[in-house]
Amino acid sequence: MAEELSWKLDGTTLHFFGELDGGTVNSLWQQREKVVAGINLFELSGLTRVDTAGLALLIHLTAIVARQGNKIELRGATDNLRTLVQLYNLPEALLPYLAG
Repeated sequence: MAEELSWKLDGTTLHFFGELDGGTVNSLWQQREKVVAGINLFELSGLTRVDTAGLALLIHLTAIVARQGNKIELRGATDNLRTLVQLYNLPEALLPYLAG
């Protein structure tokens, strides 16, 4: 059974937990603009799985943050996420400051 996606706002950090995939991204997608307002760090270490839909959502959230005039860091990227980024040969500009 898939683990649900959840998130927690902590100041300027957005913590992600569970699975970020096609079956779970809709709840965050519906609130995306509000959730990332004022955020400058995505803490990803609580994610257990990321698929291409989750990767697409992270790219989109990163773009929203940039459009709001903020810089974003992605911390705690899993091996799964790093593998997807490498397989798709994504330019660093799509997910800047992707740190382990």
